[in-house]
Formats: sequence, structure tokens, C-alpha cells
Amino acid sequence: MIKLLLSGCCGHMGRTVTALVNSREGFEITAGVDLKEDNNLDYPVFASFDEVNVNFDVIIDFSHPTALAGLLEYVNKMHIPAVLCSTGYSDEQIEEINTSSKHCAIFRSANMSLGINLLSDICRQAAKILGDNFDIEIIEAHHNLKLDAPSGTALMLEKSIEKGLDYKPELVYDRHDRRQKRDKKEIGMHAVRGGNIVGEHQIIFAGEDEIITFSHSARSKTVFASGALDAAAFMAGKKSGLYSMKDVILSQN
Repeated sequence: MIKLLLSGCCGHMGRTVTALVNSREGFEITAGVDLKEDNNLDYPVFASFDEVNVNFDVIIDFSHPTALAGLLEYVNKMHIPAVLCSTGYSDEQIEEINTSSKHCAIFRSANMSLGINLLSDICRQAAKILGDNFDIEIIEAHHNLKLDAPSGTALMLEKSIEKGLDYKPELVYDRHDRRQKRDKKEIGMHAVRGGNIVGEHQIIFAGEDEIITFSHSARSKTVFASGALDAAAFMAGKKSGLYSMKDVILSQN
């Protein structure tokens, strides 16, 4: 039985993780951390990590980038593995995560879906083969409450594509004020926000006489909760280091 501390337990993803744990064997949420109160949860909820007084094996964090400092301080002190599922971290925060991983076991992924992480690797391979002769565009769509744009997943996919290219691409987020031919080294990044779209990502490789499109559609938030539990199971008992979904996928082969 893997005991979990769920950070952001009162949010949409926190509730999704809680529901999945209740229907999936091998996990138990012993406590949550959230500024909000929810008397309907069957585990204690603390307002900060400093108040936590229960035992657990792994932290799953689906909170907000503003909560990172307190989380890392707690992880550095307690040396308990953490699965970071939040997006929208700044470059400085990512550096703080990397620094903490030298002393603690930290998992970070811009998207907790196994499918998206597989797609990321496919895009890298496609860019290596097609990049010199195909234009590349990335389109992502999410619900109207999402704060960051482009999505962390779109940026993750772009980074994978970049690894397959022999040049440094220019990311172009808006072309409305450009009156010029598309540069060969551009990668267009397009964000759509509306309704309750869970997550849609499309990567277009457009050539002279053919178009190759890779896409992923998340139909519910459960896919991300499931990936978080897979990551937590992988991280339980891990030594210090920075881990990703790629490590989880490799461990399942």
C-alpha cells in the first residue's frame, strides 16, 4: 500500500485523483494540503506543509506554481519523493526543482498522460527525419479556465521536436502583424481556450505535397490522475534525482 499526501486536493485534479484512488487498489491518501477547506474528503486537509503530522510515502502535487516554494522546502527537509504535476513553472522555478533533485527524489512532467509522452518521442523522431523539408506547427486547445498559454504540454512537445532538428527554431506565437513569407526555421505555436476542453494537442508537419499530423485528445482528467498514480508507484522509495514520465514508461517495459 502506497500512502500519499495530495497537494491541491480540493482542486479539480485533486478531486479526480481522490476519486481514482477510491476505486484503485494499492494506494491510500493519508492527508491533503490545500488553502481551501473541504469537509467531504475522508482524510485530513492541512493549510500548509508545516502543519502535516501524518506518515506517507510520496507527495502528489496538483496545486499551483505559487505553492512550489513551500513544497520544495518541505521535501528538502523530509526527503520524501514528490511527483510534481503542476504546469506553468517559471525558468527560475524549474531551476529550483533541478537543484532540489540533487538532494531529493523529484518527478516532473508537463503532462501526466502516457500517450502524450509517447507522442513527444514520436515528434522528436519525426522532426529528425522531416524537419529539413517540412514546416512545423503546434496547436493546443484547453478549457476556458486555464491560465497559461501556450500549455506546458505544447512547450514540452516543442522541446522534443527541437531535439530532432539540426537548427534552433524560432517560436512564433502570433503572425497577425507579420507581412512576410514564413521563415523555414519557424515553429508556430497556437492556443485555443474555450468551454470545458480537457486537452487537445496537434502537431502538423506540412511538406510540398503531403501533410503529416500527429494528435492527442484527452477525454477526461482521469488520464492525468492515472498517470500521477503510476508515477507515485514508481517514485516510492527512490533515491535523489530528477525523474520523468520517460523513466516510468521504461520501467514498464
